[in-house]
Amino acid sequence: MRTHTFKGGIHPPEMKELSNGSPIKEAFPSSGTVTIPVTMGGAMNSPLVKAGDLVAKGQKIAESDKFMSVPVHASVVGKVKKIQSCTVTGNISVPCIIIEADGSGRTDYMEPLDPFSCGKEQALERIREAGIVGMGGASFPAHVKLSPPEGKKISYVLVNAAECEPYLTCDERMLIEFPEKLVDGLSVILHLTGAAGIIALEDNKAYIRPSLEKVIAEKGCASSMKVMTVKTKYPQGSEKFIVSSCLGTEIPSGKLPADAGAVISNVGTVCAISDAFRLGIPLTDRCLTVSGGAVENPCNLKVPVGTIVSDLMPEFFTLKENLTAKIISGGPMMGFSMASAHFPVAKGTSGVTFLTKEETYLTDEEQCIGCGNCISACPMRLSPVLMVRELKAENLPKAKRFGLMDCIECGCCSYVCPANVRLVQRFRIGKAAVRGQMMAEKAKREAEKK
Repeated sequence: MRTHTFKGGIHPPEMKELSNGSPIKEAFPSSGTVTIPVTMGGAMNSPLVKAGDLVAKGQKIAESDKFMSVPVHASVVGKVKKIQSCTVTGNISVPCIIIEADGSGRTDYMEPLDPFSCGKEQALERIREAGIVGMGGASFPAHVKLSPPEGKKISYVLVNAAECEPYLTCDERMLIEFPEKLVDGLSVILHLTGAAGIIALEDNKAYIRPSLEKVIAEKGCASSMKVMTVKTKYPQGSEKFIVSSCLGTEIPSGKLPADAGAVISNVGTVCAISDAFRLGIPLTDRCLTVSGGAVENPCNLKVPVGTIVSDLMPEFFTLKENLTAKIISGGPMMGFSMASAHFPVAKGTSGVTFLTKEETYLTDEEQCIGCGNCISACPMRLSPVLMVRELKAENLPKAKRFGLMDCIECGCCSYVCPANVRLVQRFRIGKAAVRGQMMAEKAKREAEKK
């Protein structure tokens, strides 16, 4: 069977076997509280509740009137303890609503809605009201993605089931356990867009293909969607490479998948869309993988959004004594290193990885030897070695010319660098500096207009 792929990339150890045999288990924080970030994708929200308020599960607790925004809902029933800034993924401090659960079981869900009989605007509003965002990490509002600008036709909807990050297997488990929900959610999206659907699987998960194709046939969707196998290679799951592998089309620099006639949705996002229509349930829970060599029992869990990771120990997973060298929110390639496990699960949290010293490198940087390994590995066909030289020389314009802003921060260059140069770290800092310059220039222009 033919597999599709792209140029460049790497083959890090997959480490999927640690958790891909673990069924998704429902888990609840031992503290009985959740810490829900006020904003988890799109424009900044404002709280709708205050300390002391009683809330039901599914109740809207924060929102914005901006189009590029989605509301946030209570993931448990209980009382709002306080609203305060807390550390989240990325080691930044953001406003969070802390709710203490009371276990009463009250819910405030929406009424079920038939996606095939309601109007398109009503359907898009349901997706927005359910607080659905991309659950692969970027947390881009789903209703915005499904509302392409005038003149842009969506021909294909790609379900990103590649899950190329090492260790992470929650999408794989959802494909195994909820294929009917996935196919139903995709059929809703296809109805909204008038596009054809492709479920893109890496070939290390090709064993799931027959069961997916069986559900597609049983649901009568064979004429509108299919399963496609792509090569197991990192970062196959990046939107640029899913499009390239499945459609043979390149997304232009600085453009979005819609510019190539495609919309890309994560497995969790598609399933959440099905729940929003069929059950009226907003996005209040999140499946994620807890794995790594320092974990005694790697697993896949379904937890309320806002669950503090450390509140899942030791009931749902335990760590091997004195072996944790690094904690990562996400996977080891594109995730964020965290100081501790005391941070909340957000809508975009696909996993938490606890690495041992042997699984990560904690050595100092050495002098770049100009070997060019990073150029061969870069799937974006950039020259990381030249970019980092210009950043060290504080020459941002030249770093941009070498492709700094096109870097997707996948980590392939850092992985193959024999000198352990922290390439991705430097690129993130450089891109932040460029954005800061752009904002300063914009502010200056606006001030001059006045």
